[in-house]
Amino acid sequence: MRQTLTSLHGPNLSIAGFLKQPAQWKNSVLGVFCFSAEAVDKQVQADIGVPCMHVAMQRLDSRDATCEVWQGRGQLTQGRRGDIYYRHDDDVLFGVIALPEALFEADAANTPLRQATESAYRQIFALLDTLRYPYLFRCWNYIADINKHSFGLERYRQFNLGRQDAFLAHGRDIVGNVPAACALGSAHGPLTIAFLAGRVAPLGIENPRQTSAYQYPQQYGPRSPTFSRASLVRLEQEEVLFISGTASVVGHLTLHPADVVAQARETVTNIRAVLGAANRLASQPGFDLASLQYRVYVRHPVDLAQVRAELAHCVGDALQAVYLQADVCRQDLLLEIEATAAHPLASVSVQRN
Repeated sequence: MRQTLTSLHGPNLSIAGFLKQPAQWKNSVLGVFCFSAEAVDKQVQADIGVPCMHVAMQRLDSRDATCEVWQGRGQLTQGRRGDIYYRHDDDVLFGVIALPEALFEADAANTPLRQATESAYRQIFALLDTLRYPYLFRCWNYIADINKHSFGLERYRQFNLGRQDAFLAHGRDIVGNVPAACALGSAHGPLTIAFLAGRVAPLGIENPRQTSAYQYPQQYGPRSPTFSRASLVRLEQEEVLFISGTASVVGHLTLHPADVVAQARETVTNIRAVLGAANRLASQPGFDLASLQYRVYVRHPVDLAQVRAELAHCVGDALQAVYLQADVCRQDLLLEIEATAAHPLASVSVQRN
């Protein structure tokens, strides 16, 4: 059986590998993620002007920086609005925004990070309204020193305040059908957000083993995080599943705070529960651990070997993963995993040999 469909989620390449691709192929790219300790991704931006999100994160499983590609269909349009660089096809828009906190002055109520976050999301919503891509599918948020305290509040909690401020200001839902997302701590750099949006409403998916993040009790901050555990998007020819950053949390409590192997195992159990919920909503069941492309954030590089071994045991030989060093949104979480998969819609025919 030969499928004629192209997944939204493209390959993971080295940056050198990306630059070697032919121009015609690059013209089909909506945007890229570059994770590296150095700003080598500027070569990509200069090469064709593709929206490129760079985050200062060390790749742990290879010496090569990784360049994750997201692909479009047909003719692409690109542009810049405010601080956002974007590209889109007829169905999906990819955008990137980076805002230094130094642009904002602190006051008693609004820290620089809270203001930067609110500004970034206000710009995102304004762009989506203008270009008529009203639905956020997935957001990736990277915040320097995410676990540190300033102005009397942890920086991740400051971020949650600013994000919800923008959602409320634009009349967006903050519970229920909200986008998939993650928030990780980088070594340095501005607040950096990448996002995918479109013209069809995604299906928000929750994990039956976990309290929905938007319903967390106040012990986790003055505002709850605004994201769903996963988002299922039905495009013209395929369904795409975006699994948010997932960790060793059951209910709303962290489990196994000092055991990275147990945390990895619990995280996979949570992902498996999300897959079960997704398959009940999908046009045809078929999402499983082996079909996912994983991005694994590990707090302590020394834990890499144990995490890789546990994931290989849980997923098997089909495991496709990139491992990065990052701080996770809770101090007692040692790793976080996000994932993506796509398969043809049940109603889409495929060619048979």
